[in-house]
Amino acid sequence: MALAPRLEMRQGQSLVMTPQLQQAIKLLQLSNLELAEYVDQELERNPLLENGVANPERASDEREAPAETHDQVTTSETALTLNEDGPPPGRDGDLDTDYENVYADEARADTQNNEAAGETPGPTGSDWQSMRTSGGGGSGDGDYDFAATLTREATLAEHLTDQMNMALKMPGDRMIAAFLIDQVNEAGYMTADLAEAAERLGVDVEDVEAVLGVLQTFEPTGICARNLKECLTLQLAEQDRLDPAMRAFLDNLELFARRDFDTLMKLTGADRDDIASMIDDIRGCNPKPGLAFGGEPVVPVIPDVFVRARSDGGWAIELNTETLPRVLINQQYYAEVSKFSNDPKAKAYLSECLNNANWLVKSLDQRARTILKVASEIVRQQDGFLVHGVQHLKPLNLKTIAEAISMHESTVSRVTANKYIATPRGIFEMKYFFTSSIASSEGGAAHSAEAVRHRIKDLIDRELSDAVLSDDNIVDILKGQGVDIARRTVAKYREALNIPSSVQRRREKKAYA
Repeated sequence: MALAPRLEMRQGQSLVMTPQLQQAIKLLQLSNLELAEYVDQELERNPLLENGVANPERASDEREAPAETHDQVTTSETALTLNEDGPPPGRDGDLDTDYENVYADEARADTQNNEAAGETPGPTGSDWQSMRTSGGGGSGDGDYDFAATLTREATLAEHLTDQMNMALKMPGDRMIAAFLIDQVNEAGYMTADLAEAAERLGVDVEDVEAVLGVLQTFEPTGICARNLKECLTLQLAEQDRLDPAMRAFLDNLELFARRDFDTLMKLTGADRDDIASMIDDIRGCNPKPGLAFGGEPVVPVIPDVFVRARSDGGWAIELNTETLPRVLINQQYYAEVSKFSNDPKAKAYLSECLNNANWLVKSLDQRARTILKVASEIVRQQDGFLVHGVQHLKPLNLKTIAEAISMHESTVSRVTANKYIATPRGIFEMKYFFTSSIASSEGGAAHSAEAVRHRIKDLIDRELSDAVLSDDNIVDILKGQGVDIARRTVAKYREALNIPSSVQRRREKKAYA
């Protein structure tokens, strides 16, 4: 058979991950903070994109009447209730909506409003921008600089350095102290090995130990300790509670962790009341004294979805519009630049920027609607939890949600990652509602693992001091309530809740009896 070139036509299917599709998938799994950072980067990279809240007057109008805006996914467009059949018609998530006209009309409306108010666009050069942002409402050297009055809390290193400058006078000691302060972690513990520090600094170990002894006298008490025992020792010594019995107690902290109070009484020579008193003294100490200084501010969790009870007994689900980026496409700028530009490369660049901007807007809209659709189905599935509490949390997996809303499991997984939902019972991560199932001993509906953990914790919290429940007792009680569970599963859930064993709980209750 002779070999010869020829032309053939074949039909086939293949999945091509375009950059736009990769972007849409990436946006799904970003948290609201990560999404805001990503959008800020796109605003800097794409000259056709504008921040929808750049105009303060416009931002104020949007806050006053959020339901009238149409350049973003708003509450009026996305609010769903459990008594509805599904999402609003035409909102099935297809990325073929004509967003260009929407944002072009928005931009033209802003221009017309400015012209009607007698405002004219001013210079846009760097000099003009620097003049506008340099001070307050006036010019000159007498402008009030608010930024100069801002303060922050001192860090732990700064706090220790200030005390070091007062306590140490010799330059060599200050050098050692500065090095050791750099080795203190945020909890206040010394992480450096003194022998290695002495070798690195070229000094004797005795000098390093002497300087460390001075650092351990600084405030807060217990700072620069090398371990928990030393930290507690420093604090108890200041309280004049470091007697021989307490020293023996600190030497056997592992027995305290195991609640082995009988052995502690033998080693310390103290009776039960003295052991209880020493435990109270230790619990009054701060095991991490450094955390009071220079820690990062706690960032509260901002929910992505709100769930509110309706007067008719249903649930209203709406997106948190504060976490949705507001992005506009400046069609007017694109038209003007394209009109006066004759460079093919410039036109190609602008066309690419326009396509990227349109796709970003569509992807953000699709992301918002997908989150709302998944959250709505979660609320439908977990209605019992919202009404009655965690005891009625149902077993749920990604496949159930995906089949209900006609999506792939991977999409649901990305949507529920790093997303939070605010309910009348608190703020929960969306993945909280996905729990494994535990079979019913009576052949009925399965039980949620989270609900079973809650039952175990409730049983232990209500146990009496003279009737401590063992894992076997808990298994028998749960089986009587229709939960088919093994003893090792009860032990695993108890350990996950940081609840000690029945032996340790019995010892602790006897110590406080």
